[in-house]
Amino acid sequence: MSDPFPPATPAATSAAGGDASPVRPALALLIAAPRGFCAGVDRAIRIVELAIEKHGAPVYVRHEIVHNKYVVDSLKAKGAIFIEELDEVPDGVPVVFSAHGVPKSVPADAEARGLYYLDATCPLVSKVHRQAERLVEMGRHILFIGHGGHPEAIGTFGQVPVGGMTLIETAAHAERLVPADPDNLAFLTQTTLSVDDTADVIAVLRHRFPSILGPKGEDICYATSNRQAAVKAIGPQCDAMLVIGAPNSSNSLRLVEVAARGGTKAKLIQRATEIDFEWLAGVRTLGITAGASAPEVLVREVVDRLATRFTIEEREVESVAETMVFKLPRSLEAA
Repeated sequence: MSDPFPPATPAATSAAGGDASPVRPALALLIAAPRGFCAGVDRAIRIVELAIEKHGAPVYVRHEIVHNKYVVDSLKAKGAIFIEELDEVPDGVPVVFSAHGVPKSVPADAEARGLYYLDATCPLVSKVHRQAERLVEMGRHILFIGHGGHPEAIGTFGQVPVGGMTLIETAAHAERLVPADPDNLAFLTQTTLSVDDTADVIAVLRHRFPSILGPKGEDICYATSNRQAAVKAIGPQCDAMLVIGAPNSSNSLRLVEVAARGGTKAKLIQRATEIDFEWLAGVRTLGITAGASAPEVLVREVVDRLATRFTIEEREVESVAETMVFKLPRSLEAA
């Protein structure tokens, strides 16, 4: 496929022999760190890979294991088959539940059918699930701060009886809420939200309902917080920012919002082929980051494509070091 964009600058004549050669404008790249894969995503992908190694192909995966087409396609090539509902899984074939978590009914249905399943739910999402169970046992009604329809929200709602939880998406929604028992509330949050937006919602809830119970520790996961902080660290130095991630990836979309809120124009792309060089006109310093489901190979792909049009000066800016590692299920540790 030919490149749809014209060269960034007209050709120039070399002093030595008069040959035409492209002159590439300088582009400084500030690459955010941390970026890309988090421990929960690493673990989920490895669970699928090890399940295929141990049991052979195919291994079924309920929902995208993580929200990234490159990752999903890579696992398909190894023998994974992605489905949306458990009834699409044949008898006698292993099935993996995605990193976003599933309602309790899903493993219950798998057990009823005698299916062998592996739960790749991120441990930090599982922590929210256990908190939800405890709060319901205490008799509290839960206000869940999150995005309706997101797999993580669906999975968390599926941990408690119907009616035990109410979705809150914005601070304005929190202002309008009229709960049946305002003195008997608790709140939890999706792990991939905007840190700033979530703080605004929580502030409204605490102001309106002083007796509301919150989690002992922050529900927004360390990786989401760290990647947003890294964007804030480089944003003021950038003319624009590219966020590598999927359009259905909550944490990737939040990175675009964080950059824009800080005054930096930002764009979400999935692959290097989506770079719009016209959008980059006049940009001298470009920030690059990647959502928690995007592998580092896609970052390098983007840098390499930019290098076909610009003279690149690349610098990584680390705001915090990440060392988190999550254990694999015992059944796969020796695979």
